[in-house]
Amino acid sequence: MTIVNENCVVGIEYEVKEAGTTEVVDSNKGGEPLEFIVGLGQIIPGLESALVGMNEGESGDIMVSAANAYGDVNPEAIQTLPKEQFEGVDLIEGMTLYGQGEQGETVQVTVKSFDDKEVQVDFNHPLAGKDLMFSVTVLSAREATAEEIANAMVGGAPAKSEGGSCGTGCGCH
Repeated sequence: MTIVNENCVVGIEYEVKEAGTTEVVDSNKGGEPLEFIVGLGQIIPGLESALVGMNEGESGDIMVSAANAYGDVNPEAIQTLPKEQFEGVDLIEGMTLYGQGEQGETVQVTVKSFDDKEVQVDFNHPLAGKDLMFSVTVLSAREATAEEIANAMVGGAPAKSEGGSCGTGCGCH
């Protein structure tokens, strides 16, 4: 049996709710597993650290505080922009828009309010400031290859053996 630790490629099935609610805000149940390399910060830190030590095949509920998830709400991330920047967009309060950041990355904003001249947008992640409850199952865990670690990407590794374990000599144990 494989235990999740640093430099393991882990595949999980998850469902996440805002703590204290029943509404599912994200899930991959019934779909492809979420695969990532432990220790490279590819998922929120509170979930990643809680998975360390879990066994392949193990399920559990993991509470992640806002500070260890998407952070607290940053008031400076709420900005007022000229409405001309949104030409051709049928604005609706609460809608999510996607744009391009300074380094070419995709940026998500939420329209807070607007009038004839200005639009107030929120650059905070929609789950910022919220404690999250994850229901997780560790579907697979294996040692990451040197190439995967160097490239910080899952893939290019030998095919998994049955059950998703890497077999003998695995650094994940």
